[in-house]
Amino acid sequence: MASQSQGIQQLLQAEKRAAEKVADARKRKARRLKQAKEEAQMEVEQYRREREQEFQSKQQAAMGSQGNLSAEVEQATRHQVQGMQSSQQKNRERVLAQLLGMVCDVRPQVHPNYRIAA
Repeated sequence: MASQSQGIQQLLQAEKRAAEKVADARKRKARRLKQAKEEAQMEVEQYRREREQEFQSKQQAAMGSQGNLSAEVEQATRHQVQGMQSSQQKNRERVLAQLLGMVCDVRPQVHPNYRIAA
């Protein structure tokens, strides 16, 4: 009986040691995951900073030439507006006469879908 009790005690102790080893392994795994996550976050932040710096430098390069572009666009816009205004002035009388002719020249006629009810 004592040998059975001693065998059970040994099994319980072995189970306890195994549970401790599993708990330690889980803790190590959690630490490694946390460390890997922190390292990945640092890499992401570094990459983000590099890309932001690259973007800023490209934006500065583009903004330097944008002053000329904006003046050119402004001038082209003014030219187009002047062209539209001159076209409007030139064609104004003709368009008004055409509109008045259409409005005043009404030709009454029966719609083709109209049916006389008998």
